[in-house]
Amino acid sequence: MSLADTLTSAAVGTLNRGGRVLQRAGIATPVLRPEALVAAAKRRARLENFGDWPIEEPLERLLNAYEREADLTTLGRITVRELLVSLLENLLYLEQERLASSNVERQTIDAPVFIIGLPRTGTTLLHGLIAQDPATRIPLTWEVMFPAGYSETPEAIERIRQRTDARLAWANRLAPAFRRIHEIGADLPQECIAIMAQGFASIQFHTTHNVPSYQDWFEREAQEFGYAIHYRFLQHLQARRAGDRWVLKAPGHLFGLDALLDRYPDARIIQTHRDPLRVIGSIASLSTVLRRAFSDSANPKQIAADWCRRWSNALGRCLDTRDHRPAERFFDIAYTELVATPLATMERLYEFLGWRLSSEARASMERFLSENPRNKHGAHRYALSDFGLDRAIVTQRFARYCERFEIPVDSQ
Repeated sequence: MSLADTLTSAAVGTLNRGGRVLQRAGIATPVLRPEALVAAAKRRARLENFGDWPIEEPLERLLNAYEREADLTTLGRITVRELLVSLLENLLYLEQERLASSNVERQTIDAPVFIIGLPRTGTTLLHGLIAQDPATRIPLTWEVMFPAGYSETPEAIERIRQRTDARLAWANRLAPAFRRIHEIGADLPQECIAIMAQGFASIQFHTTHNVPSYQDWFEREAQEFGYAIHYRFLQHLQARRAGDRWVLKAPGHLFGLDALLDRYPDARIIQTHRDPLRVIGSIASLSTVLRRAFSDSANPKQIAADWCRRWSNALGRCLDTRDHRPAERFFDIAYTELVATPLATMERLYEFLGWRLSSEARASMERFLSENPRNKHGAHRYALSDFGLDRAIVTQRFARYCERFEIPVDSQ
């Protein structure tokens, strides 16, 4: 651990201990009430109009879950407040931008490509490879974190990139083990869950905090709204920087694939596949690492059981969708194939998409692979037994999926 990490850890410990004293006295700070967050966002942005988005219900459900279920530390409450105010601030800036320029509404998002699959099945590697092709448009972390509210000049963009780096550096100090699981950076591709979080309709929140009642509602009711937000957000990004070949990525799309295809009827879906027994432990580990940064009661076994159930159900819904959608919309990639022969896999994918893999794109992909070896930031070690998961039960939960795609299951 670096000196900065040690100092951060000590300061966080002191802050949280003081917060627990206040909570025992019935004082929870900072306040997480919708009217207070909305007022703070309006003060920051110096704007009033959020547009016609029905954000009241998702925001209220999320805040209720934070208060009743998440058991946030004082740092957790501070972090949540900052996140939600920032998202509200983004909505204000996006609405201002939309009203100021008719160019935003004129944008059409044509034939986007979506990468889906369980977490830890190669979706990030695949997205990173495709991002090396200069003909491809992908959402970058800095432009998703700060989508509007500044001019499109090199100087303004550089300031935004620096603000993004500063936030991400703070996140890395709070959860230093996270970068071994998933690298973050201002200029790296960003997942769609961060885009959909702009409307408070995303699995991002339950991944980082224990908010099961919100996640239940999201899975049951929020998909159509989430993809409406997603489409509008891409319109804004495209109005700023053109992109005719959008490639987007999020394992979370498994929860709402029907809604995605309703919103983007000409989309093509790339699904990655890997033995679920090799990834469920990693999924549980990732969520545990994140939640422990903001709560004193992140129980790894409860987290693992919860996500095992949710991801198996999401895959079931995905299979149902694939059963009644045109098969030619889908392309499947085995994780083992992607890792063993990445460039050959890209050739097959480009042939499916009808794209030309240029020599420039191929060379960039080769450099990317050379500069980003596996376990670049250290190995992420975990086992099902670490999370109290029974192999037979996990195998049964994912049996339909494994049989459908002939995925060999680890018997060890």
